[in-house]
Amino acid sequence: MASVIIAGVGAYAPERVLTNQDLAKMVDTSDEWIFSRSGIRERHIAADDEACSDLAIKSAMAALKDANMSAAEVDLLIVATATPDYTLPATACVVQHKLGVPPHATCFDIAAACSGFVYALEIAYGQLLTGRYKCALIIGAEKLSTIVDWSDRTTCVLFGDGAGSAVLKKVEQSGIGIIGSDLGADGELTEYLYTPAGGSRCPASAKTVADKGHFLKMKGKEIFKNAVRVMETVAREMVEQHNLRLDQIDLVIPHQANVRIVEALASNLGLPMDRFFMNIDRFGNTSSASIPIALDEARRSGRIKPGDLTLLVAFGAGFTYGSTLIRW
Repeated sequence: MASVIIAGVGAYAPERVLTNQDLAKMVDTSDEWIFSRSGIRERHIAADDEACSDLAIKSAMAALKDANMSAAEVDLLIVATATPDYTLPATACVVQHKLGVPPHATCFDIAAACSGFVYALEIAYGQLLTGRYKCALIIGAEKLSTIVDWSDRTTCVLFGDGAGSAVLKKVEQSGIGIIGSDLGADGELTEYLYTPAGGSRCPASAKTVADKGHFLKMKGKEIFKNAVRVMETVAREMVEQHNLRLDQIDLVIPHQANVRIVEALASNLGLPMDRFFMNIDRFGNTSSASIPIALDEARRSGRIKPGDLTLLVAFGAGFTYGSTLIRW
């Protein structure tokens, strides 16, 4: 039987680093206040002339190099983002043109917020298995600094910019690559994390700008409880579906939103924290980019070896969630 493998990964973080000490000069906060509540020390912020597609392209180039493949071989391109270059067209089309992906490729964006990368993996996995496509490029890219209210200390301290990519292809070998995924969403929780204005329900106007309706709004306590609950559920379901035990998972790569969420998840699953890969201290929450950035770092640091089982788990606005199990 055929399998779909991750042939290459890559990531990009903007040059500018914004530390907690920098933020303390902007809003009423401190390094101790931010770190104790989130585990974040710093985050990367894109330049004014860097759009989401620019971040995406740089991470994609790194992933293609890692896979020893060229953009000309890509026939499926998916960009997961909550901060696209434009309302339309899709940022994937911008990336296609600038990266040199052929015109016959299928290109589109998906909007699953912080779960976007695992959603994109599932879509590409299914399409590659059909034989319709030969090479998929999956990108999670965000310029969250453009939708953050920098006067709101409860949200501005949490988010950063960046991008991560993966190249997927089908191989005629069973038992490796993407083993399975488990996705879900609960639309009842939509207003726990959202931007109220800018869509068709509340179009942009002078009033929406004055009311700061284009910035992220978040209910932190409610997100915390539901994030732990849904990630535990999909993690358990994934290992049970494949007749595995949680202690057989070599590495868990969670969405990097808050270290306290991951600590609670680890406790509920009965796994030590050293089984979880964390880089939130240096990147903050980069939404759809957080898992692929962490995946790239885990690979390059030797935390993932051939034969290892890696579990990706995510949650995000929507309220979306999901997991992906990978054997390398």
